[in-house]
Amino acid sequence: MTQGSTSPRTPSLLDASCESYILDLAELSPTQATAWGIAGYDGELQDYSPEYFDAVAERTREMIADVDALNDGTDCCDDDDDFDDVDVVTAKVLRDRLCLELSMHHHGEDIRELNNLASPVQDIRDTFLLMPQDTDEDLDAIASRLSKVPAALTGYRESLRLAASLGKVAAERQVDAVVKQCRELAEPGSMLEKLGLDAGHAAVTQAKQAFGEMSEWLGDNLAAQAPRTDGVGRERYQRFSHHFVGVSVDLDEAYAWGLDRLREIVGKQEAIASELYGAGTSVREAMTRLNDEPRYTIHGTAALREWMQETADQVIAQLDGTHFDIPEPVRDIEAMIDPAGTGGIFYTPPSDDFSRKGRMWWSVPKGQETFHTWQELTTVFHEGVPGHHLQCGQAITERENLNLWRRQACWNSGHGEGWALYAEQLMADIGFNDDPGTLMGLYDAQRLRAARVVLDIGVHLGKKTPEGSGCWDATYAKYFLRENTAMDEANLAFELDRYLGWPGQAPSYALGQRLWEELRDDALAQGLDLKQFHARALSYGSIPLSILREQVLA
Repeated sequence: MTQGSTSPRTPSLLDASCESYILDLAELSPTQATAWGIAGYDGELQDYSPEYFDAVAERTREMIADVDALNDGTDCCDDDDDFDDVDVVTAKVLRDRLCLELSMHHHGEDIRELNNLASPVQDIRDTFLLMPQDTDEDLDAIASRLSKVPAALTGYRESLRLAASLGKVAAERQVDAVVKQCRELAEPGSMLEKLGLDAGHAAVTQAKQAFGEMSEWLGDNLAAQAPRTDGVGRERYQRFSHHFVGVSVDLDEAYAWGLDRLREIVGKQEAIASELYGAGTSVREAMTRLNDEPRYTIHGTAALREWMQETADQVIAQLDGTHFDIPEPVRDIEAMIDPAGTGGIFYTPPSDDFSRKGRMWWSVPKGQETFHTWQELTTVFHEGVPGHHLQCGQAITERENLNLWRRQACWNSGHGEGWALYAEQLMADIGFNDDPGTLMGLYDAQRLRAARVVLDIGVHLGKKTPEGSGCWDATYAKYFLRENTAMDEANLAFELDRYLGWPGQAPSYALGQRLWEELRDDALAQGLDLKQFHARALSYGSIPLSILREQVLA
């Protein structure tokens, strides 16, 4: 049924075109097929060559042409092939997202992509996390995909060479980070040896060797051409920011807002520090003392995973039927430890039929054995419920309204990460952070996200530092990050490289949260209650917040 309707909705011609588009993309990009839960491609792997990126772009152009042709066929006669309300939204979202993707391709952003978190090396590595290891057929698919790693990395080098010939090379620190990641994948004990196959299996050996060769090529060839400057400049940054946030951002206003937001959060933390340990206690001292409290301390990754799982399950049970109506398939989530050990924390959605559960992953740096629940609780809310797991799972259950592209493939960071931050704050608002320790953890996370707005825009636009004593660079950014988060050095180093190599993405969290809270306040002013607002807003899937605003406030 359409949003706001009570009658079943028949899939439209636009829905059929979207389904065809996704199936074609699955064939072109088998790692995406695995992520979406589309069967038949787990043994395959795209080659990341210039021809691959051109083929994806060409299919995207065809999809935009389909949207325009179908829209031209819509008239006032109320024919069966006219756009209904759902189609109107789908068409808007398609044009917004796909045109931005084509712009990225036109500017060569795809062939040059290389960073410590979201580029082809990580795509190849992380796709194996989603693949089951239970049957002989599963292991055959893993072996088949591993056997294609050498060709994939060869194609990726062709793209990087082409980009380099055009003067488009990632910054030196990103090349160094990926050199290290490839080397770790090639060494004994590599996560590639933990996929269910024997460590001496030919496909495992070939894949490890290919990553070793990639590491050497990056260090011997691309590193010499890599600029030492991390900032990408205003023009490129504006393009990335629009892509990630989902709206065109006034970057200078956002920078000033980030500084104001930081001051507001620090004031709240100072009040909690005094409440916890007495007047005059600094925020840093309070955090150190929280880390020393046994009630907030977990030892070992097994205990961390168990605590994550128990916490997520309890939250789902407490929220269902109160502030949310959680669909039955979404009431199940898996807590996982990422064997890559890079330091990131992330979520992977369920497959479209929920045969693969939604999972939240902690990627624990090597050697880290102590964890602090006062910090980590808000992250469970972010990755689980009411954060990404509810958000993504809710979209997948909307089969009567949302086609496969909207359920699985359409993702806007400002919407998605903004919702997850909104969810963290919501949990405090409804009483799940009455403990001042975990409330300090929430504000630590919120402070980090506000700091990232300032840091990201500051570095990439070369703005003056808040003190006005110089301009932003990586050295000042590391100092600024250390001053505004409680995370340990290993995670901090990873996070800093992430911001410097993935421009515009990190600010989309806090800027998206800001837009979500504005939308929520306006929806409540129109007469919706909080539960109604959440149900309506999440029913559209992950779409740009400007389009979501039009629909929710219609």
